[in-house]
Amino acid sequence: MPIEVVPTPKKVILPLLQHVGGPCTPLVKPRQEVTFGEVIGRGEAFVSAALHAPVNGVVQKMAVTTLPNGRHMQAIAIKAQGDQLEGQALWDHMFGGEWPLKTYQTLAPEKISAAVLAAGIVGLGGAAFPTHVKIMPAGEKPIDTLVINGCECEPYLTTDYRVMVEVPHVVVAGAMLAARGIGVKRVVIGVEDNKLEAIDALRRLVAGAGIKIAVLKTKYPQGSEKHLVKAVLDREVPLGGLPADVGVAVSNVATMTAVARAVMRDMPLTHRVISVTGGGIVAPKNLLAPIGIPMGELIDFCGGVKKTAARMIAGGPMMGFAFTDPLTPVTKGTSGITVLTHEEVRRVEQSVCVRCGRCVDVCPMKLVPTKLAMASRYKDLNLLRRHSIMACFECGSCAYVCPAGLLLVQHIRTGKALLAAERNK
Repeated sequence: MPIEVVPTPKKVILPLLQHVGGPCTPLVKPRQEVTFGEVIGRGEAFVSAALHAPVNGVVQKMAVTTLPNGRHMQAIAIKAQGDQLEGQALWDHMFGGEWPLKTYQTLAPEKISAAVLAAGIVGLGGAAFPTHVKIMPAGEKPIDTLVINGCECEPYLTTDYRVMVEVPHVVVAGAMLAARGIGVKRVVIGVEDNKLEAIDALRRLVAGAGIKIAVLKTKYPQGSEKHLVKAVLDREVPLGGLPADVGVAVSNVATMTAVARAVMRDMPLTHRVISVTGGGIVAPKNLLAPIGIPMGELIDFCGGVKKTAARMIAGGPMMGFAFTDPLTPVTKGTSGITVLTHEEVRRVEQSVCVRCGRCVDVCPMKLVPTKLAMASRYKDLNLLRRHSIMACFECGSCAYVCPAGLLLVQHIRTGKALLAAERNK
């Protein structure tokens, strides 16, 4: 469905941690008036991101909110007040008009990285890694290729597809600016072969721009950056390593639009596109929504849930977290809200592992999920390390195929938490 702009909510809740790394420090106090785009939180750590007001309004008393992953986090609450930039005016402000590149091709790479840092941009594909860390001149690890991820991260979600179809010129502008910021001349956009309209739109724009479109097989988890690098460039990212280890930087198509806005229009990250989808939603939609809007308001905007709705998930059905509170806020990393019906929620009575090996067959990281789950249950930290638990990115493929209905991903997440707790002692 085409992207629709959500009306301004009465109130937004903005957690101080919406990204990988350290939380940001609040810069505002209760009863202080703020304007759209104003900096309200400063990221002080190298791996962190600033926070900006997505509405005009008044700061409320500091709140505590629960994120979908169960973590409690301090948050800045803003009550919307006065005139707001919304509807078609907001869309035109963010995506409309011309995006000339020649003016910016002489920009110093450091200025591009600084603009991305100031805008508080994080990866919008779901990982929420601060983008300025990726978009900077290469250091010890030389980067020769920038790969733009146009593969949808999860089933049901279509945000990246709609961004590529509706604002491909902004995607290309961001990609070229990011390439200059990193210092590479080779840019490849990877798109799955079921997104024909997006492929056509991008191909028309990149002709003569030095950007290649790689059409990839549609499969899950093609959007994983390590598998994207393998599919696009045939380079193997080492176990426990990063794309930078093989000379590659990876970023998402929606993130590229945020980069273009930051560098070319001095606009911070205040809104993102979200899919509200699943068989339990009355009218599924793709929405341009402010960061901090309650998820329940987006569901209501889509007509609410059907009587057959059984589970609400922040994210997609494979890697998302189930939530129950409609006041749970949208964060920078919220790519979708999926509401599944009783029929869509597979219910299998748990039994014991029969060593069938299906989880091993489907693991994209070539791990042994059942071994990791067992080590987690018995708190065997040495076994968790030996079997490279941190290499698991929790795609859920193992749990999806498990005939015993074992909660493999949940056990693996617990194992990672055990290792983190040991490191923090």
